[in-house]
Amino acid sequence: MSTWNKWIAGALGWAMGGPIGGIIGFALGSITDEASTKYKPGTTLPNDFSAALLVLCAAVMKADNKLLKSELDYIREFFTRQFGKEIAGNRMILLREILKQDIPLEQVCGQIKTHIDSSSKLQMLHLLFGIAAADGHVNPDELHILKLIASLTGVGDRDYLSLQNMFVRDADASYKILEINKSSTDDEVKKAYRRMAMKYHPDKVHHLGEEFQKDAQEKFKKINDAYEQVKKERGMN
Repeated sequence: MSTWNKWIAGALGWAMGGPIGGIIGFALGSITDEASTKYKPGTTLPNDFSAALLVLCAAVMKADNKLLKSELDYIREFFTRQFGKEIAGNRMILLREILKQDIPLEQVCGQIKTHIDSSSKLQMLHLLFGIAAADGHVNPDELHILKLIASLTGVGDRDYLSLQNMFVRDADASYKILEINKSSTDDEVKKAYRRMAMKYHPDKVHHLGEEFQKDAQEKFKKINDAYEQVKKERGMN
């Protein structure tokens, strides 16, 4: 049980209060009666973020009212790829317990909106899109709940559209990722890239811990790739 005690005692602050705390606490209670913590408000900590992410991950998985073994396999592979085998195993045990519960999405998102900084919310939504796209397709039900999560947590429409086009691409995806349109001038394209590179730089979420840096770097790479694609189309230097 030491792994669970370390996860709980390590850095769970605000996440153990409110609806997220209720969901995580119930799930942990199903795993071990040794897990306990004290609520103390603070900034976004790695385990606060992880707790919120797991709850929203379950909400996305339940979006189409079907829970398949193949979905759990995809999530396990995703967690293993992002965080390593040991962390993935622990998260999957907790996720299975969370999936058994009804998730009050509006209240959960309200708690996230209050306590998680903007950069971390963008990181969380990128991770959720990655999970939704793990089977190679983001279905309409998943898109609907991802859009709802974005709205309820305070992620703006332009940010949401940028993240969506990293996974569900249309003809103008590279422009939408940069939060501009095809009528933008070359100078505006360059300014947009600099703005987006700053917004999505991995250093913005370094406080979440090393386990989330790989995804942060992948997100940053998509900004660079979008910029290179736009420059290629326009013949820009």
